[in-house]
Amino acid sequence: MPSVVIIGSQWGDEGKGKIVDFLANEANMVVRFQGGNNAGHSVKIGEDLFALHHIPSGILRPGKLAVIGNGVVIDPGVLINELDSLEDRGVSVKGLRISDRAHVIMPYHRLLDGAEERMRKGAKVGTTGRGIGPSYSDKTARLGIRMGDLVDESLLLEKLEFLVPLKQRILDAYQDGTKLNKGSIAKEYLAYGQRLKEYVTDTGALVQDALEKKRRVLFEGAQGTMLDIDHGTYPFVTSSTTVSGNAASGAGVSPLHIDDVYGVVKAYTTRVGEGPFPTELFDEIGSKIAEKGGEFGTTTGRARRCGWLDLVVTNYASRLSGFTGIAMTKIDVLGGFDEIKVCTHYTVRGKKMACFPSDLRVLKECEAKYVTLPGWEEMGEEQMRRILAKGFAELPKNMRSYVKFVEKQMRIPVVVLGLGRRRNETLDLRKRKWRARPR
Repeated sequence: MPSVVIIGSQWGDEGKGKIVDFLANEANMVVRFQGGNNAGHSVKIGEDLFALHHIPSGILRPGKLAVIGNGVVIDPGVLINELDSLEDRGVSVKGLRISDRAHVIMPYHRLLDGAEERMRKGAKVGTTGRGIGPSYSDKTARLGIRMGDLVDESLLLEKLEFLVPLKQRILDAYQDGTKLNKGSIAKEYLAYGQRLKEYVTDTGALVQDALEKKRRVLFEGAQGTMLDIDHGTYPFVTSSTTVSGNAASGAGVSPLHIDDVYGVVKAYTTRVGEGPFPTELFDEIGSKIAEKGGEFGTTTGRARRCGWLDLVVTNYASRLSGFTGIAMTKIDVLGGFDEIKVCTHYTVRGKKMACFPSDLRVLKECEAKYVTLPGWEEMGEEQMRRILAKGFAELPKNMRSYVKFVEKQMRIPVVVLGLGRRRNETLDLRKRKWRARPR
């Protein structure tokens, strides 16, 4: 396996963690390149469910290096709790490496996140309140504190001397009422630095060295394409760049090293929080998909809105990131429906949309146009075992047709197919013969 970037093609929650964990079996290193602990990647191994927020999913594979790159923002307290939880469950974290350039989420970032969201009132963006946005804002404004600062007491105190009064004034303006204490913040974060310093290093040089030695590297995106700060459904987005172009920058290496980009496509569409959602289902079908798919956020626990697969979205994501393969997940959830719809394009006031709109007022007016495909029965355990043993040809006929329809519409092969939540319920289709057909 060459170096591969794993990108969510929708509004997140596509199952990136499962795909990264599956492919990490043959990788040497997994690198997380953006986002913070607002991301939640879940991996089910047997009956054990692991929920990861900061740490790359590759940590669950023994002997792999799991790298948190410079493009990530880190809440060190949350990260330490995650490390302790993994170790308590028998997972070794010796392979963890943290970029000394990664920015730190401070207590005032969380406070500002909540205060800003409250001030929006009826125009809330649905932030998780974990301080990710304010941390990225400080990074861009050159006011950030980085992981390397936490192991240098004089430098951290110097920065806090300026930052704490500044953030206090902003909190006061928001009428938050919280009083920041520079001494207690310094003490807390210096203790974090001491705990984490064995993992902190120049990870860009580490990843570059692995690539030059032809090691197999996975780059793990945290959020989906439609949450990208530039290209997503702004302002209902995250605060970082989620497309493949950021994999190199967020890991600290040259983009010339990237060989493949796999877009993770859930077999239907979900999103959390506010914003237009053209294929959203408000009926019993939507509720049934949510129930069968366990559509609740790994990080927040919030219920996800559910709808039919939107190929306008996934084709847009493919254009932005240059997908060379599709990793389709949760196709099993669609079992048991008489028919399944797939959105192929939008219309606005009777006219077909040429591309995904940037203006959310236009997106609200978009009407999803569907192709209806025949459904298939739910898979039993015996059928699942037979499919996993014999491969793609053993899938139910209509499920195969569904996969092929998506491939034809996106002009990209499905290279990994998730048939269930567990790690082993996955088909590797990278050797399957496939060729693009004219639309």
